[in-house]
Amino acid sequence: MAGSHEFGRRAEDLAAAYLRGRGWRILARNWRFHHKEIDLVAERSGVVAFVEVRARSRADWGLPAATIGAAKRRELLVAARGWIARRGRPGQTYQFDAVSVLRAGPRLQFEHVEDAWRP
Repeated sequence: MAGSHEFGRRAEDLAAAYLRGRGWRILARNWRFHHKEIDLVAERSGVVAFVEVRARSRADWGLPAATIGAAKRRELLVAARGWIARRGRPGQTYQFDAVSVLRAGPRLQFEHVEDAWRP
């Protein structure tokens, strides 16, 4: 079995593929602004989503997206502002999304929560 860090990196790969399969274009992966990082930046129909990917190997530890706390949301906001300042374009809409990857035995379950929170 892969370690938790390896599973997390793999989950980011799978989440990117999952979003692409639903019409999202991945603009960046592991985008950094100072010491803050956004797992995925994705775009679809003029909406840019700053995506936090969370993975868990067991459901009894809670749903992965529920682990995105206030401190992480603040960090993502700082990084998102950096993204917008450097790469934003007029007319774009921005939102914060969460993608959960949950290992359910040999299968993986995905949940994409669009506009999961607002600053």
